[in-house]
Amino acid sequence: MKLLLFFFLLHFQNSLSQILLPPNTTGYACNPNQTTPSCQTYAFFTAMGPNQLDLANISDIFSVSRPMIAKPSNLTSVTSPLVPNQPLFIPLTCTCNKANTTTNLSYAKLNYTIKKGDTFYLVSTDLYHNLTTYQSVEIVNPTLVPTNLDIGQEVIFPIFCKCPTQTQLQNQVNYLISYVFQPLDNVSSIASRFGSTTKAIVDANGDNIRPLDTIFVPVSRLPVLTQPTPTSVPLGQRSTERKGKVIGLGIGLGVCGIFLILMGGFWAYRESLWKKRADGKDKYIDRTRSSKRNDQVEVSLMADVSDCLDKYKVYRIEELNEATDSFDERCLIQGSVYKGYMDGKHYAIKKMKWNACEELKILQKVNHGNLVMLEGFCIDSNNANCYLVYEYLENGSLYTRLHESKTERLSWRTRLQIAIDIANGLQYIHEHTRPRVVHKDIKSSNILLDAQMRAKIANFGLAKSGCNAITMHIVGTQGYIAPEYLSDGVVSTKMDVFSFGVVLLELISGREAVDENGKALWVEFYENFNGDVEKHKHKLKGFIDDFLLKESISTDNVMNIMSIAIACLHKDPSKRPSMVDIVYALCKSDDLFTDISQDGFSPRQVIAR
Repeated sequence: MKLLLFFFLLHFQNSLSQILLPPNTTGYACNPNQTTPSCQTYAFFTAMGPNQLDLANISDIFSVSRPMIAKPSNLTSVTSPLVPNQPLFIPLTCTCNKANTTTNLSYAKLNYTIKKGDTFYLVSTDLYHNLTTYQSVEIVNPTLVPTNLDIGQEVIFPIFCKCPTQTQLQNQVNYLISYVFQPLDNVSSIASRFGSTTKAIVDANGDNIRPLDTIFVPVSRLPVLTQPTPTSVPLGQRSTERKGKVIGLGIGLGVCGIFLILMGGFWAYRESLWKKRADGKDKYIDRTRSSKRNDQVEVSLMADVSDCLDKYKVYRIEELNEATDSFDERCLIQGSVYKGYMDGKHYAIKKMKWNACEELKILQKVNHGNLVMLEGFCIDSNNANCYLVYEYLENGSLYTRLHESKTERLSWRTRLQIAIDIANGLQYIHEHTRPRVVHKDIKSSNILLDAQMRAKIANFGLAKSGCNAITMHIVGTQGYIAPEYLSDGVVSTKMDVFSFGVVLLELISGREAVDENGKALWVEFYENFNGDVEKHKHKLKGFIDDFLLKESISTDNVMNIMSIAIACLHKDPSKRPSMVDIVYALCKSDDLFTDISQDGFSPRQVIAR
């Protein structure tokens, strides 16, 4: 009996010590033989707390759009409220980052703005649910002092993730899902839940998994999450169940209420006589103070854009409210952009919190037919909101035309003209502004089409004046971000060239920049063609948009445009062409035969032959 008790206590002690062991806090090293420096993957996230039952809030903290979460998470709506403990898959761009001279850590960079009361620990645990740790936040933000954080300060939070190794890819492992191991979890239950195997999980993570460790679950494809169905009790049933309670409570309250009304009425009458004067005086003081505060806010905001006052029309908020029916959802175009009608014309009105100063400063420097024109702006001092009023383009975004329109498809000639228009717009901001402007968010949804299907570049909200800089604040859209910017924060005009190459692939293939499994189009393109279209010409038909194949377009012409895309997507930014060369190549696309090599391409040299 004593022997049995001894073994039981020994087993209990081992189990307890395993539970009490601290999780991995410093992060996870990159896989030594992963095939690429970055990959698209997912993190398993459970919506908890009142602030995380809105998909918009979750998309904000992870810097992705709501549809990018809804699609892999098997959600039928992006606007319906979530329920507590609702499971979600969050898309991540996982990169291998140099932490110090000896260690490379694998994580997704998420930028978070410090709010009142925030600490590295609270944000890591409460907001990101232990998908990172405060120790790792300190490692990747070595210049910040955790005990002296300022409100509004930008901090990188490293969300733990990993990319598959060459061996895992050969074994059909396409994703390593980041999952925080809970105290009551076991490896076999996780394997069953995600459609993996116990052996695969142990092989990927070792057999010393501790609670709150982030583990990486190998899967060939994302499992279909079973989402809860909101239930509600019929109105008639609720009324019947509560009828008796309401009647009884009503009688009791009625008796008490009559007595209280009589007593309160007399008291209120007496109090109102002497408070009338004081209330009038206080209201006058409040109105005066409020007016002064609003005037101060407006003066401050107007001072920020004083250079723009003589170039753009300054609208009143009442005009914009009337134009958009008080910003009714029926006028919503996308995001925070509304369609408004003023002075006999339609406008696109972008509503935003006061962060438009830089965008206005950049827009006042540019004026080109392939850039969406800013007509004016408005400052609402009551709410510190800013509204940018743009020209309205009738045919919407290129994204909508390529990926959502089922009837009005774009011909090859139209697509080629759109590519030239985009390239002309980029050439202008890269070559004809001082300092040069980098757009930083070139994508098909930021390309708008007018009545003649001519393209204009929109949304300079992330644009930067000046280039060849380093930033820790990584922003952009998954699938379009240049590798050097993602890994090192290098801002240059060549990152716009890379994004333009992705848009070219969209125009050719009709596919989205990121597929439903989170794989980037440019990655698939490189895997299929390996930088040499001529050598893999037999794969062209499988890549070109089926609609274009019906046009019997010239294969050589398409190959020329694909060759330009390959050059734009060169992993070495110094070997990507400039927009001047790209415009020249596109305009000569009918008879251009480009020569692609490891050093990029030079259209002028090729044509000179």
